[in-house]
Amino acid sequence: MTSSRPDTVTSSEPPTAAAGRRAPARKGKDGRGNPYPYLFYVPAGIVYTVVFLVPTIMAFYFSMTRWTLFDSTFVGLENFTDFFAEQNLRIGFQNTLIYAVTTSGLKVVLGMALGVVLTSRLKMRGFLRSVVFFPVLVSTVAVGITFSVLLKPDTGLVNKALALVGISGPDWLGDANTALLSVALVDVWKGVGLATVIYIAGMMSIPRDYYQAVAVDGGSAWHRFRYVTLPLSWPATNSVIILSFIGGLRSFDLIWTMTRGGPGFTSDVIASIIYKQYQAGFFGLSTAGNVILFIVVTALVVPLTRFLSAREVAA
Repeated sequence: MTSSRPDTVTSSEPPTAAAGRRAPARKGKDGRGNPYPYLFYVPAGIVYTVVFLVPTIMAFYFSMTRWTLFDSTFVGLENFTDFFAEQNLRIGFQNTLIYAVTTSGLKVVLGMALGVVLTSRLKMRGFLRSVVFFPVLVSTVAVGITFSVLLKPDTGLVNKALALVGISGPDWLGDANTALLSVALVDVWKGVGLATVIYIAGMMSIPRDYYQAVAVDGGSAWHRFRYVTLPLSWPATNSVIILSFIGGLRSFDLIWTMTRGGPGFTSDVIASIIYKQYQAGFFGLSTAGNVILFIVVTALVVPLTRFLSAREVAA
């Protein structure tokens, strides 16, 4: 008599082998799986192509043409040679670099100082944070018009306030020696709030254990700033420098509102020279100027970013 057993289907593979046949997860450069399919990148890619790549390619093309709204004539590199022959170009390049370095440097110093103060146990620090950030929300044109009135030599409140303490204020925007610096200080006043917010975010992410360790070792407030806050807030410093420097190189609206490049051409920057070419109807020439400005900004910012990133890794 034979015993009957239900037939069982056996597999030569262990149970884990079948599970291992699943499609492997996509891996990034760090070796970890990518949780998102590449299809998710398509919308961002389309927006980037339409908003950035296509206008950039068109700008490079039209910079080599003499164009109007309805037609264009290819002229090669003639627009670039004419732009470099512009008599005020040297002053524009010089002022652009001075303006960018001055504004970015002051925003770093003042933003870090305000960040330290506004992350302390100061009373009403929430209100003070709002006050510091408020100028960022105001229109740049409105700020320029307001300070143009405040800095007038005879009727401006700035010179009137200086007169109360016996100081004769200069013509801030009408003097070639003070015009560009005056606009740069207004730019710092308007933009330091954003730098402060970046620093506040960076400083609040620093673990408190580091400060406690310095306190245990008998360190003062200076030691906490020098050995903890300053090096560990370097990512914030990196961001502020890059954003402020790019903004300074591209700055136009505040300078044009307050001085229009004057007196004479002493406060002209690259962007204001380009705009004057647009006003004169030289569209191809001004487009070539925009391409040159794009190349200059890229040539300065890319190595600066690499340098600052290397410092960040070392820190």
